[in-house]
Amino acid sequence: MKFRYGKIFLLGFGFFGVSVVWGVYNAFVPIFLSEKFNLAPAWIGFFMTLDNIAALFIQPSVGAWSDRLRTKIGRRMPFILIGAPISAAAFGWIPLASVLPLFVAGTSTLLLSMALWRTPVVALMPDITPSKYRSQANGIVNFMGGIGAIFSFLGGAALYEMNPAYPFWMGSGLVLFSALMVFFFIKEPKEYEESEIQPGLLASLREVWADNDKSAMRLFAAILLWFVGYNAIEAFFTLYAKNHLGMTPADGTRLLGHLSLFFVLSALIAGFVGGKLGRRKTIMSGIFLLGGLLASLYLLPSKLLATVLTTVPVLGDVAVISIFLMAAGVAWALININSLPMVVDMVDDARIGTYTGLYYLFSTLAAILGPNVNGWIIQLTDNNYNSIMFVAPTFMLLAFLMMLGVTRSEAKPDSVIM
Repeated sequence: MKFRYGKIFLLGFGFFGVSVVWGVYNAFVPIFLSEKFNLAPAWIGFFMTLDNIAALFIQPSVGAWSDRLRTKIGRRMPFILIGAPISAAAFGWIPLASVLPLFVAGTSTLLLSMALWRTPVVALMPDITPSKYRSQANGIVNFMGGIGAIFSFLGGAALYEMNPAYPFWMGSGLVLFSALMVFFFIKEPKEYEESEIQPGLLASLREVWADNDKSAMRLFAAILLWFVGYNAIEAFFTLYAKNHLGMTPADGTRLLGHLSLFFVLSALIAGFVGGKLGRRKTIMSGIFLLGGLLASLYLLPSKLLATVLTTVPVLGDVAVISIFLMAAGVAWALININSLPMVVDMVDDARIGTYTGLYYLFSTLAAILGPNVNGWIIQLTDNNYNSIMFVAPTFMLLAFLMMLGVTRSEAKPDSVIM
């Protein structure tokens, strides 16, 4: 198995499609729920976790199932070919729903179908990449995912101003395109490493808990904690921009685009830094930086943060808060790019899908907890949306403390020459 940059870039189209969908979903569904259906913040927070509740029960099991599946087109591809078209159709329907039950039907179909193919498409990266290059490969895959996020935030903001349905229709088309790119250009290995013992999800969780040095448990706990902080902000950011900074929903979405742009610019570098400096040190540096930036947003006055410094083509208005979000994009790259490689290098290659599923189990639990915790905090603080910038750094600090106890999961020795 050799490492080829071109192949990883093509594989990145899968994550590109996933990122477009969730970028548009997280940016505009809260606005629909607030303005179209008049839901309170706590209910919006609950609604924004429904995708993660669906994923919690589906993604880990799908990952383990895909490890065992054998078909002529591979063990991951069948999930992509079934899940992606259903996701595209459901996503295009969401903005057309005029009553809440129809809206819920569209979002529920989207959530279930996305949960079916997200883990297999992500598991393809370690399938075709030697251990020593997985941080670099994950940097490339997330670079493509970041491009998808930019499409969803910057392109979506411009399309939303024309018609609120247009960002969703853009997402539907790009999901289909991305799935076809992966199917036609990525060939799964014809031979798979087999394990005499192939434990399921629950058995793998028990194994993690029983691990003597607790590195795996601490790593999964850290993943849970940093995603609680990050996902809470992502779910409420457009409402934060509208209610705390006095901006429009489109302007708030562009701000998320500023973060995503610098995540993209840093993704490849973060992978190489993780490969050279070590994944654990790189992640801890990112947690420290991101926590400090978010705490600063909580402390600084909203008028200062909303002050426009300049206007740039495509990016639009660059405000003071944009500088913090750009730096946050760099910090998030240091964390996110190196976390999945740490997880999959906990086990042999025969169980990559299972441990990818465990990664999504903990990140999904965080995505359920984060919006709910912050939705209630916002409501209990008399709709003070700035409170999310206090909660997030607290969880980053706890994640940092957990990472102090992780003693393994760096790249495995590998003799493969690039």
